[in-house]
Amino acid sequence: MRSEMHDRLQFAGIMEPDEQEEAKKQSQFLEVLKRLTRSKTAMIGLIIFIILVIIAIIGPMIAPYDYAEMVVSEKNQLPSAVHILGTDDVGRDILSRLLVGTRYTLLLGLGACVVGLIIGIILGCVAGFFGGWVEEVIMRLCDVMQAIPGMLLAVAISSALGNGLVFTIIALSIGRIPFVCRMLRAQFLNQRKLEYVEAAQAENCSKATIMFKHILPNTISPLIVATTMGVGNTITMAASLSYIGLGVQPPPPEWGAMLSAAKGYIRHYPYQLLFPGLAIAILVLAMNLFGDGLRDAMDPKLKN
Repeated sequence: MRSEMHDRLQFAGIMEPDEQEEAKKQSQFLEVLKRLTRSKTAMIGLIIFIILVIIAIIGPMIAPYDYAEMVVSEKNQLPSAVHILGTDDVGRDILSRLLVGTRYTLLLGLGACVVGLIIGIILGCVAGFFGGWVEEVIMRLCDVMQAIPGMLLAVAISSALGNGLVFTIIALSIGRIPFVCRMLRAQFLNQRKLEYVEAAQAENCSKATIMFKHILPNTISPLIVATTMGVGNTITMAASLSYIGLGVQPPPPEWGAMLSAAKGYIRHYPYQLLFPGLAIAILVLAMNLFGDGLRDAMDPKLKN
């Protein structure tokens, strides 16, 4: 009904061209949102993710113990009423460390994806819009980075930069840049010759305005889906870095670092690995479920 009203107003000449474009974008957004809410798996993934975000925010306030407090007399205790998920090898409460560690794990996964997305968008826009030698230089740099396996590249960069949250985010984000850059470049090559781009050039719009205001909004949807689905993989890589002694290391209770600290006790105290591993699996599953639902909502043809 709303779409029909917009069409009538447009036909009558009541709506301005900018208003017509805005109304069209609003209609498309509402349609995607409607399809997304119909997907049960996407909603399950989104609900789990929202719960984890809330835990990341209030985790230190609801943790029953100080996550860094070591009580040697209570080390390696099995799950009980006192310590619901047990204690680790130095007597720290595992539940408290999991609650606080949610913040670090989410920051690693989301931060690396966002940083890689921003840099990849800038390089992809420049390569796709200008072409020529600029495109060649950027694409060859992407070839060099993609020639190295993602995990190996992250290990090399993390080893060079050192441990820590910021350095780990940088190490994980660099591997995502070529993927984003290539995808956006391909979209730009299709869009830059269309009529609306020529119209913007005829109005003497700056190149930056044409790239980021006119073309980018029409090419960003596949990137949003790819980034959402890539968060799970990035979280797994972050946990892997922490597990091998890189990335975020104790005292911050990052889930991968908790796995690394407990690996020597897998035979006698397997619960010390079970709970952090289960937390990582739930978070990755939630992001994958939401990413699949978002992909189907933005392009229903892919579902068939």
